[in-house]
Amino acid sequence: MNISSKSTRKSLKAIEKIAGMKLTLGKLIWAIREGEGVSQINFAEKLNISRQHLCDLEHNRKTVSPKLAATYAEQLGYSKAQFIRLCLQDMIDREGLNVYVEVTIKKNRRNKNQDLAFA
Repeated sequence: MNISSKSTRKSLKAIEKIAGMKLTLGKLIWAIREGEGVSQINFAEKLNISRQHLCDLEHNRKTVSPKLAATYAEQLGYSKAQFIRLCLQDMIDREGLNVYVEVTIKKNRRNKNQDLAFA
């Protein structure tokens, strides 16, 4: 997902306005879980994590690695690029850096698999 597109930026701003806060990986996971009407216990089982770890993620008390963010996206059927972008942005924001992250999908011509490229 290239965050530089106008429609993507506009969508993210709309989500943040509705939520009343900046979108983080934890808040995205929370929104997905709530939208599906699933309990923390059942959703945590789906991600192969404890309910407490899920709670910590949803409340931005914990972060995950980009690789784990991609795994969660796959398990939930969502965009790996978006989950990874939010994961990296969360890490950068926690460090107080004034940097914005963009993530794009890179296509590998040799074996036609998709890898992630960080911009």
